[in-house]
Amino acid sequence: MRLVFAGTPAAAVPSLRRLAASRHELVGVVTRPDAPLGRKRVLTPSPVAAAATELDVPTIKAARLDAEATASIAALEPDLGVIVAYGGLVREPLLSAPRLGWINLHFSLLPAWRGAAPVQHSIIAGDDEHGAAVFQLVPELDAGAVFAALRRPADRLATAGETLDRLAVEGAELLAGVVDALADGTAVARPQSGEPSFAPKLSLDDGRLDWTQPAARVLDRYRGVTPEPGAWAMLDGVRVKVLEARLAEPSGAPEAGAALVPGELAPERRRLLVGTADAAIELVRVQPAGRGAMSAADWGRGLPAGARFEA
Repeated sequence: MRLVFAGTPAAAVPSLRRLAASRHELVGVVTRPDAPLGRKRVLTPSPVAAAATELDVPTIKAARLDAEATASIAALEPDLGVIVAYGGLVREPLLSAPRLGWINLHFSLLPAWRGAAPVQHSIIAGDDEHGAAVFQLVPELDAGAVFAALRRPADRLATAGETLDRLAVEGAELLAGVVDALADGTAVARPQSGEPSFAPKLSLDDGRLDWTQPAARVLDRYRGVTPEPGAWAMLDGVRVKVLEARLAEPSGAPEAGAALVPGELAPERRRLLVGTADAAIELVRVQPAGRGAMSAADWGRGLPAGARFEA
């Protein structure tokens, strides 16, 4: 089959590479335009654009799938459109332009977590499992019938970035299998069942840690917003990024963390603890505003007695 692929971030690259190596013809890649990155705001191609260049596949860079982009895609005469985290909506007439329409690899167990940030919301919610699904694209958000899905137990130590990296690789194989089945005429899609939940894009405010919650919930949010938009807390009006954190283990000595009130910081000899509603969390790496990433224990040695994150 003739395939056109739409995607933008690194999570879409395994699918792009897998389809490029398949028995099908990848006739074009659609991705979002180059974006300014870094302190110098250098225009940089998306990870998908960079991979497409390496694979020598024609690329269409479009901020939205408007009439111009639709005409360019339709001119490729694709049999099937494949989309993985492109970052924009596919509407008619583009939705019906490929002979078999479009399929989407989505990183959740649909109908759970429809939207832009499914892995992040699933981790923040404390779900027991994560997954991915390949479904037929329809006008309603992430609502099409599902061809195939994979389920994995939640890794309680993995961040959203780490979980997404794993699902991106496994999902690429799932996607390739559906593409083959569609080409062979053996694919079967089943309507989604159950009450949907939604996963809108996260904002910086979603990364603020609430120390009045139980430690497990605080760590779920930390992992769910890492690496983006990032976990943080406020100390004396200054934002402190929490780059790495974990549940504090007993030290064998009288536990400073046992009596900590929520948000209270307790420097120990080789670690820095912070109180929550029920247990202490160890901060491993932090980044105070205006400074580089550093050991939380080193940062904690400079804190005044009784320092406490703001509520």
